[in-house]
Amino acid sequence: MSTDIIEATPTAVATMPVRSVSTADRLLELAVQQGADLDKLERLMDLKQRHDADVARAAYNVAFAAFKAEAVKIVRNRKVTDGPLKGKSYAELHAVVNAITPALSKHGLSMSWRITKDERDWLEVTCTLKHEAGHIDAVSMGGPPDTGGAKNAIQARASTVSYLERYTAKAITGLSEQDDDDDGQGGARHADISALLVGLGAMTTDATALSYWNTHKVQLAGDKAASDAFKKAVVEHRINLKRGAP
Repeated sequence: MSTDIIEATPTAVATMPVRSVSTADRLLELAVQQGADLDKLERLMDLKQRHDADVARAAYNVAFAAFKAEAVKIVRNRKVTDGPLKGKSYAELHAVVNAITPALSKHGLSMSWRITKDERDWLEVTCTLKHEAGHIDAVSMGGPPDTGGAKNAIQARASTVSYLERYTAKAITGLSEQDDDDDGQGGARHADISALLVGLGAMTTDATALSYWNTHKVQLAGDKAASDAFKKAVVEHRINLKRGAP
């Protein structure tokens, strides 16, 4: 099977923003001009790289929160005609991509897949979400070739890859199909925290971020998954604020 990246971005490439010169950049430049030794330059380079990673992650978080605020809807466009799931509907891969891509691109995000494990009895697909500032997030899922029906060996593997691409895309973006079920498990729906994340991004000091958490955490009482996700976002935002990342 091919391991080529399948891009889920439009052909037009968004113009990258001009990155401002940071304190770490200036310190490194000054050290070079003053003839600093290799050890000092290495430490400053490490500082610069960590700073750039913090800035990129902060930009990703803001962009992702804005993406979630778009309220993207994935509509089920295909009905199963036979087998144990006959009568159920699902969104094909192209329906998922067509629904997600415009909102991702609007906020400087792009999505791609790579087959990261290609064995006889097991396939793994990794979905990558990347922001134009450089931060990358990824999620992986695996499964055996789909041998159901009258599929030949290649079709069985292609079916599994398509399935994994659909589900990793939904997982990494935190989206589900309209009327999405949980295969009869009766699982509870989780609160949409996109609006809370957008508001969090507007908190510019550690004190206001902490106050924001204390004020809004009660909204997620009883929904542990949503509460944990919101708490994690608050913690990351406070860390970035303390490090001086925008």
